[in-house]
Amino acid sequence: MSHITRIGIDTSKAVFTLHCVDDTGRAVLQTNLRRAQMVAFFKKLPPTEIVMEACGSSHHWGRELSALGHNVRLIPPQYVKPFVKRAKNDRNDAEAICEAGGRPGMRFVPVKSAEQQAQAMVLKVRETLIGQRTQLANSLRGHAAEFGVIAGKGIKRIIPLLEAIEAETAIPAEAREMLALLGREIEHLDTRLAEIEVELIAMHKTNPLSQLLATIPGIGVIIALTFAIEIDPAVFKSGRHLAAWIGLTPKEHSTGGKQRLGGISRAGNERLRRLLVTGATAVIRFATRPGNKQANEWLLKLLARKPRKLVAVALANKMARTVWAMMRSGEVYRRQPSVAGAASA
Repeated sequence: MSHITRIGIDTSKAVFTLHCVDDTGRAVLQTNLRRAQMVAFFKKLPPTEIVMEACGSSHHWGRELSALGHNVRLIPPQYVKPFVKRAKNDRNDAEAICEAGGRPGMRFVPVKSAEQQAQAMVLKVRETLIGQRTQLANSLRGHAAEFGVIAGKGIKRIIPLLEAIEAETAIPAEAREMLALLGREIEHLDTRLAEIEVELIAMHKTNPLSQLLATIPGIGVIIALTFAIEIDPAVFKSGRHLAAWIGLTPKEHSTGGKQRLGGISRAGNERLRRLLVTGATAVIRFATRPGNKQANEWLLKLLARKPRKLVAVALANKMARTVWAMMRSGEVYRRQPSVAGAASA
C-alpha cells in the first residue's frame, strides 16, 4: 500500500468511514471503523493530515488524534458540500471531505480545547433554557386565552397572568392545575437561568479579553464572552472576513463586471449574528432618545437615510469589525465622534 498523506473521515455515532489518499491524491484505502477501533488504527500510522467536518464530536476526535501526533483539520460542512458526488453515502462523503481538505484556499476551524468547549457549553445551555422558557410561556398564554384570560408578550407578564388565572373562578379545576404546572416550570427555569447568569458574570470577570470587548457600545457580557471563547481572530484575514462569516454582509450575484447585491447572507454563526443585531438595536434605541447628545454622528446620519432594521445590520457589521480589530491588537475601544463633539468642533 502506498504511503498515506491525507485521510478524510466521515464521523458518526458508531461507524466512521475513512478515505485515504497518497501524495498524488490517488485513493489508496477506503474502510469503515467502529468507534472502539479508531484510536488503535491511528496509533499505528505515522503523523498524517486528518480532515473532518466541524460537527458533533469532531473537536473531541480532533484532540484525541492530535495527541497521537496527527495534524487534524476541521472544515465547515457547507464547504464540503460542493465536493460531494451525485450519490450521497458515507464513502462519498469521506471522499468529499478528503478532497476539500486538499484545496489550497480552504478555510478550517481550529480544534477547541476541552476548557473552551466547557465554557461555550454554559452559553449554549443558557440559550437552550431560554428557548424552553419561551415555549412554556407561549403555551401558558395560549391555554389561558382559551378561558378568556389574556396577557401580553414578554416573560415579565407571566406573574400577572398567573395571578389573573388564580382570580378567574370560571376556569375548571383540571385546567387550573395544568396552568399552575406550567407556571411552576417557568419559575424553575427562571431559577436555573439566574444561577447560570451568575456563573457567566464570574467567567466574564476572569476573562480579560471579554472585559475588553464589553467596552464596545452594544456588547454586553454574553456577546463578549461568546467572542472571547468561540472566535479565534487569527483565522480571519480582516474584520470584514469575520463579519462575512457571521452573515452580516450582503449576498452577491455579480456577473459581467456588474455588481448585484442582495439581502444579508445569514451564513456562519447564527447565534452570534442574532446577538450582534440585538445589541445594535439597543444602541439605536438609546441613540434616538430625545435630548441624547452622546449619540454617534455616523449612526444618526445613517438612520436619517435608511430603515432601522437595515441600520441595525450595518451597525452589527461595524461592531463585528471592531471586535476583530480589538482582539487582534488588544487595544481599548476608542469612542466615535458624538453629536455633541461634532457641534463643539
